[in-house]
Amino acid sequence: MKERAKILLIEDEDLSRDSLTRLLKMSGYQVKGAASGKPALSLLSHELFDIIITDLFLPDINGIDILKHAKEVSPHTEVILITGHASAETAVKAMKEGAFDYVTKPLNFDELSILITKAMEKRQLLTENVYLKQQLHNKYDFANIIGDSPPMQLLFSRMKRVAGTDSTVLVLGESGTGKELVARAIHFNSQRKDKAFIPVNCAAIPENLLESELFGHVKGSFTGAIRDKVGKFEAANLGTIFLDEIGTMPMHLQTKLLRVLQEQEIERIGSTRTTKLDVRVISATNLNLEEEVKKGSFREDLYYRLNVIPIVLPPLRERNEDILPLLKHFVEKNCREMKRPLMSISNEALEILETYSWPGNVRQLENMVERIVALSEGNRITLNDIPSNIRDEAMTKVTERGVDLVRTVNELERKMICDALTLAKGVKAKAAAMLKLNRTTLVEKMRRLGIDGPPDKGLSMNK
Repeated sequence: MKERAKILLIEDEDLSRDSLTRLLKMSGYQVKGAASGKPALSLLSHELFDIIITDLFLPDINGIDILKHAKEVSPHTEVILITGHASAETAVKAMKEGAFDYVTKPLNFDELSILITKAMEKRQLLTENVYLKQQLHNKYDFANIIGDSPPMQLLFSRMKRVAGTDSTVLVLGESGTGKELVARAIHFNSQRKDKAFIPVNCAAIPENLLESELFGHVKGSFTGAIRDKVGKFEAANLGTIFLDEIGTMPMHLQTKLLRVLQEQEIERIGSTRTTKLDVRVISATNLNLEEEVKKGSFREDLYYRLNVIPIVLPPLRERNEDILPLLKHFVEKNCREMKRPLMSISNEALEILETYSWPGNVRQLENMVERIVALSEGNRITLNDIPSNIRDEAMTKVTERGVDLVRTVNELERKMICDALTLAKGVKAKAAAMLKLNRTTLVEKMRRLGIDGPPDKGLSMNK
C-alpha cells in the first residue's frame, strides 16, 4: 500500500513543507503540498487523498475545519494533525472530530512514518469492510433467492413490502425451506442493512445458557459469571435479531422476551439497570405455533406479538418448477468450488428429481447435489447418480404427467434381483430362494433385464 498511498500535506512554513515532501516522496508516497487552507480545500474539491497531514494552525483556516471538510467529502480519508501547541483539550477535540492522530513540533519523521503506516492499515481495513458489506448485500438481494414459481413470486412481493418497514416478522415453513435466508434478505434490503444482523438458534443453545446469550449478565450474577457479558439483543441494537426455532423457547424465557418486545429494553441477569434498545425482531419456526398455544407450550400473547407479519415459505414439493433452476445453481456452485467441469443433467434424472417429494426441501436438494458432484466420475448427472431412496420413491409415484409402469416395474425387479445376487454371492439358486422364485424363472428374468451377475462380480445392465 505504501507506494500507492496519496498524501496531501498542508503546512504554511515553506522550508518544513518542502523538506517533509521530499522525505515522504523518498519513502514511496505520492505527495501534493499546500501552503494554507484555501488551496488545500480547492484540491480536496476535485481530488481524493488517502491521508491528509495538516498543521493545526494555518494563516486562513485551522486544521480542525480542514478535518471536518475532509471527512464530509471523503469519510475514509485519514487525517493527521501537526501542532506546536499540543494540549489535551486540542487532542481530544481533534479525535472527536475524526482525526486519526496528531504529532507535535519539532517533527520526528520516524514517528510520523509509523502513524502513516497505521493510518493506511486502518483505511485498508475500512475499505475491505465496505466491500464485504456490499458483497453481503449482493448475496442477499431478493434476485438471488431462486424461484420463478407463483408461490415464490408471492413470497418475494411480500418480502419487498416488509423490508421497508420495521415490523416484527414471523417466518414459517418446514425445515430446509430457507427461513434464515429470507430473514437475512429482509434485513439486508432494509434501512438497517448497515447495522448488525444477529442470528440466534434457540434450539441449539442449552436452556440454562439461553437467557444469558439473549440478554447478557453482570459479573458475579451466577456461578461462572467471571465478567460482564453483552447479550445478543444488545449486540443487535439498531440492527436485526433473528430468533430461529422460536417455538422451542422455554416458557419462563418467553415471558421475559415478551417484556423486551413490549418495552424495547433489556435487563442483564443480575442487574437492576435497564438498557433501551432499537432492535427489529425476525423469528422463525417449523412448528405450528397456534397448536403450541392450544397445548399450553407457547404463550398466546407472545405469539401475537411475534406474528405481526407472517411470511410462509412454500415447501419444495409445492413448487417443482423451481427444481431445475435450483439444480443448475447448486451444480454450478459445487463444480466451481470443487474445480471440476460443469456437469449437465439427463432428462431421466431431472424427471425423477421433479417427481420426488423432497421432505428435506431445498437443503436436502443442495446436499444431494454436493454429494453427486463430489462422487460422480462423469460430467453428466444420470439416473444412476440419484440416491436409490429418491429414485425408488419417485419411480413409483403416479403424477399428472403419468408414469412408465413397465419401466418402473423392470427397474424394481432389476434392483431386487441385483440385491439378492449380491447377498447370495452370485449363487443363482440361493438368490432365487430369497426371491421365492424358481431358479429357471430367475435366469429368464436376468436374461430379459440384461443382468450378467452380482455387482461385486462385474454386474452389467444391458438395456
